[in-house]
Amino acid sequence: MMRFDLADGGLRALNAALHALPPDTNETEWEVLNPKGAHAIAVGLDAPIEVTVRGSAGYYLAGMNKRATVRVTGSAGPGVAENMMSGTVIVEGDASQYAGATGRGGLLVIKGNAASRCGISMKGIDIVVHGNVGHMSAFMAQKGNLVVLGDAGEALGDSIYEARLFVRGRVRSLGADCIEKEMRPEHLALLEDLLRRGLAEGKARPEEFRRYGSARRLYNFHIDNASAY
Repeated sequence: MMRFDLADGGLRALNAALHALPPDTNETEWEVLNPKGAHAIAVGLDAPIEVTVRGSAGYYLAGMNKRATVRVTGSAGPGVAENMMSGTVIVEGDASQYAGATGRGGLLVIKGNAASRCGISMKGIDIVVHGNVGHMSAFMAQKGNLVVLGDAGEALGDSIYEARLFVRGRVRSLGADCIEKEMRPEHLALLEDLLRRGLAEGKARPEEFRRYGSARRLYNFHIDNASAY
């Protein structure tokens, strides 16, 4: 276990050390102490390592992650796992706005609640939120899966493309071109796997969720739909 105290070494030195790891490194387990809400902790990682942040983090924790597993034992500020490519990011507490924004792959798990615009413009990432999500979540979501065990705020899935949204609780309202869709056997199987990988197995059953997605009315401009653009 490699331990790095941000109070002594500083953020720049931490990220430099993580970026310098060779592909065959045996320094695969890292513990970051005293984060105290620092921004951009463990960003741009590209190695199969595990990083545990002991405390809460600020903006862009684990942004642009690739292959690494990053866990924060507290909460995370805006943009956690932003533009993630692969790997896993786990937030033990709550996440602020636009969690998982533009994520292209990998898995983001939020054990608490997520604020507004969770999964905005997601492009392949899987996001599992154990609590609630705020308004405009999955806005312009293009690909991937968003699973919400709690409730969803206003305008869920506004201007959505082909991402799949699964919500167990109440949806305050749906955004433009987002509709409820049939939950078929393949979706139940997919959701069962997402709940398992998202550390929510046993907390909910796939049959308790509803599926939402694109009505495909806004793919091309049509004058009859002008007010919805």
